[in-house]
Amino acid sequence: MAQKKSQPRNKTEETSALISIRIQPRASKNEIIRMEGGKLKIRLTAPPVDGAANEALVKFLADQLNISRSQVEIVSGHTGREKIIKILGMGEETMQRLLYNQEE
Repeated sequence: MAQKKSQPRNKTEETSALISIRIQPRASKNEIIRMEGGKLKIRLTAPPVDGAANEALVKFLADQLNISRSQVEIVSGHTGREKIIKILGMGEETMQRLLYNQEE
């Protein structure tokens, strides 16, 4: 008997993008900085205690990408500065265009 592949339940599950970032808590302002090699550094005003920086990161990314907070998921790096973030409901190309064009 052949197994049936499970289908995504909704559009949000169909498309997702992963991004590797480095955060800098306790910065003077929230901003995105492009580092050498194309990696992103996100500076956050929140302190790195009691999950405040992670919450600020999720809110900041959701605001920058114009999506809901529930579409931003920290996949790994909950206690470190290096994090992998999953953006649900958005393709890799769209996510990169929106984030990489934030620089001034």
